Amino acid sequence: MTLTALGVVLACSNANASGFFLKEQSASAQGNAFAGATAGAEDISYSFYNPAVLAKHKGTNVYAGGTWISPRSTAKNAINEFGETSGYVDNIVHAAMSPHFYLSHQFNDKVTGGISLNVPYGMITKYDSNWAGRMHGTLSKVTAATVTPMVAYRASDKLSLGAGMQIQYIKAILRNGVRQATPLGAIEDNANLNGDTLDVGYQLGALYEFTPATRIGVGYRSQIRHKLKGEVNFDGAMGAGGLLSQLGALGPSGLDQDISARLTTPASFSIGAYHDLNDRWAVMAEYSRVFWSSFKNLNIVGANKPNLSFTEENWKDTDFYALGTSYKLDDQWKLRLGVALDKSAVGDEYRTPRIPDANRIWYSAGLQYQYNEQLTFNVGYTYIHADKSKVNLRGDHIGDASRGALKADYSNRVNIFAFSLNYSF
Repeated sequence: MTLTALGVVLACSNANASGFFLKEQSASAQGNAFAGATAGAEDISYSFYNPAVLAKHKGTNVYAGGTWISPRSTAKNAINEFGETSGYVDNIVHAAMSPHFYLSHQFNDKVTGGISLNVPYGMITKYDSNWAGRMHGTLSKVTAATVTPMVAYRASDKLSLGAGMQIQYIKAILRNGVRQATPLGAIEDNANLNGDTLDVGYQLGALYEFTPATRIGVGYRSQIRHKLKGEVNFDGAMGAGGLLSQLGALGPSGLDQDISARLTTPASFSIGAYHDLNDRWAVMAEYSRVFWSSFKNLNIVGANKPNLSFTEENWKDTDFYALGTSYKLDDQWKLRLGVALDKSAVGDEYRTPRIPDANRIWYSAGLQYQYNEQLTFNVGYTYIHADKSKVNLRGDHIGDASRGALKADYSNRVNIFAFSLNYSF
């Protein structure tokens, strides 16, 4: 018997960026498809990608916004090794709001401090409890929040450096079917898992201004080694008071027990460039690499069953490329455009129903309105077109013996709407 437990954290891969990272932490940067996000420095929300950009903002600044992520992911032609099929499974990924908040204050000509609140992970996926892939997952829900204190230091007229500490909380809920061989024959049940954790990482950044019109930025976010702790319980035969516990096969508590699991969110590196062509036009570019290859497997340890679940993941590093442009319509209005290519983190052999990941192309547009010298509004829109993907699990991976084989075809697309306001004191 197995539990595909903390695969819940991976569910938000359908939403946007490769893996389960939510890139949408700035309405203004989104308008350019995050091209130049590490170098743009147009407001303090760019500090999510590079904390050094805070050095360019004088006084006290407050930025508040949110992103409405509306994905659509459908499955069809699902068939498991027992010959059970599911025809068309309508939208398995649910829409969600991702808020973000930033505050900065310039202490002197050299030092600027700041703090941000973001939701870098968050999604709900839900299948019918009887669908053909139920052993691999039926419900996945994750909520994450990160508080990041930051500081930026202007080392010279051209060079600024920044650093931050990521304080990250994750809570996950999972539901999936399980099958247990018994003297009475194979018995099915539903497993429910929940767990949470609070762990810490860091980020670094640098910004170099060749001229007032041209700058380049780099940003680095560290791994965060999470150890989630929680519990698993079962609806029926395998739980406390269930048939198997009554028969004495599993003990009075059945398979209900405390669990723990280690999950390392990957490190990432970004480099971006920004250039003002003239007083109206600007161009920007971005490259980032997420080191998903550190995510090899997911091992769930039970208090009563040390090898409760093992899932091979074998993800690969991913690349993100973006180009963008901005045009000042007048002194108050600015138009932003951008396009990006985002690579998938998982190959065909290891793709699961929780993570029907695929290569994506982003098409973004944004509009900025500067009400006065203190107050600015931004809106952004992105359409993400994802390649069609397949789940083709043969059932021969470590831990897949009871989950079984599964095949399914997926289609994915995403609409993303963002808004924000920035106020300077």
